[in-house]
Amino acid sequence: MEKSETFITASEIRNRIEKLQERLRAREIEAALILQNADLYYFAGSIQQGQLYVPAEGEPLLMVRKSFDRAVSESPIEKILPLKSPRMTPEILKENGAPLPRTIGMELDVLPANLYFSFGKIFPKAEIKDISHEIRSIRAVKSAFELDCIREAAKRSDQLSDSVRDMIREGMTELELAGLVEAKARAMGHQGIVRMRLWGSELFYGHLMAGPGAAVPSFLASPTGGVGASPAVAQGASHQPIRRNEPILVDYTFAYNGYISDHTRIFVIGELPDDLVKGFEAMLQVQERVKAEAKASVSAGTVYEIACQRAEELGVSEHFMGTGKERIRFVGHGVGLELDEYPFLAKGQGMILATDMVIALEPKLIIPGKGVVGIENTHRVTQIGLEQLTHFKEEIIVV
Repeated sequence: MEKSETFITASEIRNRIEKLQERLRAREIEAALILQNADLYYFAGSIQQGQLYVPAEGEPLLMVRKSFDRAVSESPIEKILPLKSPRMTPEILKENGAPLPRTIGMELDVLPANLYFSFGKIFPKAEIKDISHEIRSIRAVKSAFELDCIREAAKRSDQLSDSVRDMIREGMTELELAGLVEAKARAMGHQGIVRMRLWGSELFYGHLMAGPGAAVPSFLASPTGGVGASPAVAQGASHQPIRRNEPILVDYTFAYNGYISDHTRIFVIGELPDDLVKGFEAMLQVQERVKAEAKASVSAGTVYEIACQRAEELGVSEHFMGTGKERIRFVGHGVGLELDEYPFLAKGQGMILATDMVIALEPKLIIPGKGVVGIENTHRVTQIGLEQLTHFKEEIIVV
């Protein structure tokens, strides 16, 4: 397989590995063992089944069960070896001159319990420590390569939104419209898979919902839920028809070359009631306030409080990001290889924003019995505020 511009370069991988090694040394952890797909791709450039061993000092070792040949063609890691079973890991390390570590960092936020106990037996004399925070913190600040990928995804988000108006017909179901939009996205290069880190979180492209059904809450850590196709899904588009004079929420990702842009626009057949129009305009004002205040060196929790304060000033706090006990206590989240990356613009979050973090900012009003209005764009954090990466027109789009 020939390498293309979509493959991650050796220098990019080297920079990422070095940052991880710095974190390992700071915590006095002798090595990391990376297993999760998104993290494997980030640090090795391939998600072929296996494990990446990163010593605090020295060169990484990629051990692959399936498919070895693909891993060799995809990953710039210099030392890639076949792995018949994880039980062989200590033997492979010894054969390659690596001492068995006494402390091993692993992604305990996502590692299944049975694997945790298995590796405890494989390395019986080692202490396994959680390095998920270190990994997620490194991944939160994007490189120039990653920003280019996200900018391309954002460009395609805009193009996809521009095509939605011509697909909408009164009386069609949410699922019918979703199928048309998703087919268009796929034809434009959407990878299909939208990765999420939080256990039990699932998403298929995004949320497309209309009218009161859009305000139905769900299990997902999201301000919007939706009826869904059945209780087995319990979110997103449903069999309900799209009606006139109700908000149509199109909250879709575009995932391209691994990287995600998140994007929401509101459509309507006819016109929305005045209170929903005013609510939508208030969300635009919340967005503008946050864009100015969410600067490098400001805490994520402070940004959330600024958004809530602006919503209160505008008289819409009752329905901001949900209602009552269903309210979600955030107004934005990091995006990258996963949809729920650091930082979270959430209540009480102390993480300090840094230049080149990428955030999906999504101020929304969820109004039971009426629907959802709001906006979402993907942004890059800078020293002077947020640089908006998605640019499709920010208005209620009349069909």
